[in-house]
Amino acid sequence: MIQAEAFLGTGFDAGFDFYTGVPCSFLSPLINGVLTDKRLTYVAAASEGEAVAIASGAWLAGHKTAVMCQNSGLGNAVNPITSLNFPFRIPTLLIVTWRAGPGLADEPQHELMGLITPRLLELMEVPHRPFPADDGEIAAAIKEAGAAMDKTGLPFAFIMQKGDVGKNEGNGGADAMTAPEARPRGEAADLFDRGPPPARIRALETVLSGVADDAVLIATTGKCGRELFTLGDRPQHLYQVGSMGCAAAMGLGVALNVGNPVLVLDGDGAALMKMGTLATIGAYGPRNLIHIVLDNGTYDSTGGQPTVSRSVDFAAIAAACGYANSYRCDGFGGFAEALKSAQSGPGPHLIHMRIAPGSMKDLGRPTVKPPEVALRFKEFLASGVGAGEGQAAAAGP
Repeated sequence: MIQAEAFLGTGFDAGFDFYTGVPCSFLSPLINGVLTDKRLTYVAAASEGEAVAIASGAWLAGHKTAVMCQNSGLGNAVNPITSLNFPFRIPTLLIVTWRAGPGLADEPQHELMGLITPRLLELMEVPHRPFPADDGEIAAAIKEAGAAMDKTGLPFAFIMQKGDVGKNEGNGGADAMTAPEARPRGEAADLFDRGPPPARIRALETVLSGVADDAVLIATTGKCGRELFTLGDRPQHLYQVGSMGCAAAMGLGVALNVGNPVLVLDGDGAALMKMGTLATIGAYGPRNLIHIVLDNGTYDSTGGQPTVSRSVDFAAIAAACGYANSYRCDGFGGFAEALKSAQSGPGPHLIHMRIAPGSMKDLGRPTVKPPEVALRFKEFLASGVGAGEGQAAAAGP
């Protein structure tokens, strides 16, 4: 058994300073230790998959990251681990608890995952080892994980069993584990043109012509990213492939750690898939994040099947979650006004833009491979172009 502060201190010395995840009782001492250690950042995610995407954004912004979750929640993280971390070669340290592990009686919902946890990691090509069990193992374990991630660019997992980390009464207590301050309900404005909805590519043109040169753009998977690449490829563009619903969480991870304007180009289907991310963004309040939902009412990249977005008021949801301002648009005039307004004051902001279904004919795909896209995006942020003061500048009321 080790103490949380011993692991976290050694991890910090190795560069691990950004943590996110979803709690498990096995993890309590470790999460509580992160929450009370002023050197470390912890973002409480709404789901394990969201946490993986948040950590991916923080890695792009220059941090070594760790995602903590229960093995039952590992199932929620399979998609981004395999279709975000793997293709883009984004490493993160996974700390996964082993509920229903060897010889451990547990609740029935943990039985199957307890049997398959190591095999599931292996199927995802995530190397793993037991969580260090005594102080003498910590440095070597963290060094092993770091070396593997440096070599492969992929996640590495520690499997934690019950009792691996002891309770630490010296971490400041429950009073020190403060949640983000409650944010007031934001404002939602209607900026309707009342005309035919425009094509997505025209909306993207409006974005490219209306944002600052230092702005970074993260486009959701599918035709949104493909059209953005077609219009103009730049180092500060990231075109997600797969990991549907994770663009906003990745944007949050970036925005909390840089001063650049961060624009997320989302879709209605993707936003619906990870709706909890709106609550996380609202709670942590990155001032430099603009979340754009381009809503054509369809799953455009898979044949145009309808979504349920006709019944969804994304702007009202964002306002209720604590986004500073949100806007409803259906044409170029209102969209351009919303984009200008969102860049003139502290966010986060959400722009819900109704667009027409469909995309440009003979639409190609990005010719830049995902690892190169991620690397040049990271290098752009590291170059200091438009850099502010990181989290202190990006977050808060």
